Order: sequence, then C-alpha cells, then structure tokens
Amino acid sequence: MLILGYYRLGDSTYITSFFNVVRAHNTGAAFSFLAGASGWQRWFFTAIGIAAAIFIVWMLRSHAGQRLFSFAMACILGGAIGNVLDRLLHGYVVDFVQLHWRGWYFPAFNVADSAITIGAACLILDELMRVRKTR
Repeated sequence: MLILGYYRLGDSTYITSFFNVVRAHNTGAAFSFLAGASGWQRWFFTAIGIAAAIFIVWMLRSHAGQRLFSFAMACILGGAIGNVLDRLLHGYVVDFVQLHWRGWYFPAFNVADSAITIGAACLILDELMRVRKTR
C-alpha cells in the first residue's frame, strides 16, 4: 500500500546501480501475459488464484509432516492470495521491484511474485531430495 500512497503510475526511485522502486500495474499474469486483453483476464486470473489457494490448503493438510514441501506451498499460497487481493481491490497487480544491469531491465515484480518463485524453487528442491532418498 505504500507504493500506491506515495508513487504515481510510472514513478521510479533509483536505489542502487541494479535496483529501483517503481510503480507498475500488471493486468495480466507473469511477464504481463494477456495484459492487453479486454478485461476478462482480471476475473480469469482471480479465479485461478482462488482455485490454487483452495488446492494448496488441501495439499498442506494432506502433507503436514513434510516441512520443505509445506514451506514451499505456504510461500505459493501467500503469493497467490496477495496477487488475488490486488486484482480484487485494484483490478491489477501492483508491481514495484525493478532489477536492472547495464541497460537490461527485468520486468517489475512484487513480494507476492517473489514468494511464488521461492516456493516453486523449494518444490523443485523438495522433489529432487525425495527422488534422491528413494535411490
């Protein structure tokens, strides 16, 4: 909410040689997928987020003893809920982290996106560790 309160769309603050705080709106999904659609994507991605949250809660209850798996799913759940709330409240996801290096800019993202990414990486690690144990 700080970004919405202090930044206008497109405003940017240079923090370091590789990091800016910027206000960007994403009406699409990752990397602005379907951002140019006519508006239906807001409800589509909201429904996907809600369905994912319900599925993740079921998975967490079913695999409560698996610590890394549960951590990964909780990260993904938190990120999904955060982005769904943005879509419901604003009609878009508020992105504000911008990484760059020598003229190359990575698309802006937010903390919820970071949580989803960390959760996905932990799911991969969990699976690799599980497969390694069975050998």
